[in-house]
Amino acid sequence: MTYRKFKGDRLFTGKTFVSGEMVLIVREDGTVEAILPEAEAGEGVAQLEGIICPGFVNAHCHLELSFLKDKIPPHTGMVPFLLEVMRHQGSEGSVVLEAMSRADRTMHENGIVAVGDISNTPASIETKQQSPLYYHTFVETAGFVPSGAAQRAQFALKTAASFTAAGLPASVSPHAPYSVSPELLDIINQHTADKLVSIHNQESSAETLFFQYKKGGFLELYAQLGIPIDFFRATGKNSIEWWLPHFNQRQQLLLVHNVCTSEADIHYMKNVASENGIPFSALHFCLCPNANLYIQQLLPDLRLLLKHDTHLVVGTDSYASNHTLDCWNEVRTLHGAYPEIPLETLLRAATFNGAETLGIADRYGSFEHGKKPGVVVLKDEVSRRVF
Repeated sequence: MTYRKFKGDRLFTGKTFVSGEMVLIVREDGTVEAILPEAEAGEGVAQLEGIICPGFVNAHCHLELSFLKDKIPPHTGMVPFLLEVMRHQGSEGSVVLEAMSRADRTMHENGIVAVGDISNTPASIETKQQSPLYYHTFVETAGFVPSGAAQRAQFALKTAASFTAAGLPASVSPHAPYSVSPELLDIINQHTADKLVSIHNQESSAETLFFQYKKGGFLELYAQLGIPIDFFRATGKNSIEWWLPHFNQRQQLLLVHNVCTSEADIHYMKNVASENGIPFSALHFCLCPNANLYIQQLLPDLRLLLKHDTHLVVGTDSYASNHTLDCWNEVRTLHGAYPEIPLETLLRAATFNGAETLGIADRYGSFEHGKKPGVVVLKDEVSRRVF
């Protein structure tokens, strides 16, 4: 059997950095054979500059929004950003398809091997079928007006069925607390028992202001979209208390962004998880720092999240809110903002933790015998797939 052998400046397994002069050995089909001391690896070792790392798992992306690259100005704040995204909806189909294909290739070149992707339509099916990447599609639905819940849910379920019929894993997911009614949440809950569900969570201070006091920028959003919200009453609470209790069917929940998550919110999540008979580890916290900076120049409180031993994963979000689709850039941004946090912790979030969240840790996320996680080298600002 023929093997490929790689040695870098450092070797990260997906879980930890290994000490000593170690060599990664993989078969020609990419399957991991072993990690051995250089003295035992034999001849033919490729010497690489940088950190050797398993392929990244991009836990949150919007492939459908790839056509918006460089079209939405940065630092507008959440509500203007959302309005800009909606303004561009309905762009020509061929433009959208070509942009998705380019984004998929870029992620592959940047060392991403698996993606948790938000889709609102079946438009990305062909791109995903032809891609070397693994995709789990979160079919996103929204509808803040209670009377539209059944119709919105029916469309999302039909869309999800089209993905699964094409051999692509998919699950229906709510967009965000401010865009889903309790009635729609209940229907989603009924159809997602034991599944992985994604939601944009506590992404901005405007969201907090709306739920606590029914004030702030989201009032303008609903007004411009012509959505009547007379039925909504301020809760005096954060948005997590609006949506989390509706999920009680043993779901794994992927909470994306968490920019305004407080310690009190985390304690609340722990209590609800306990009441629903699930471990707190069933809540997965996805960080997309470059998108948070692009939209509103804010970052989540990473120290707080680590203090409570949250299960962290990493996403790029979309080209609508990011200049790149590169998990290494996300890790570097987090490490730059929180230099005291070990790089090992952040790389694990972007590799093994992400694979665990998507339920593919038997194949991806770490250099363990029999897996095919991909081989990436990280040097300065560049991540590059080498195998």
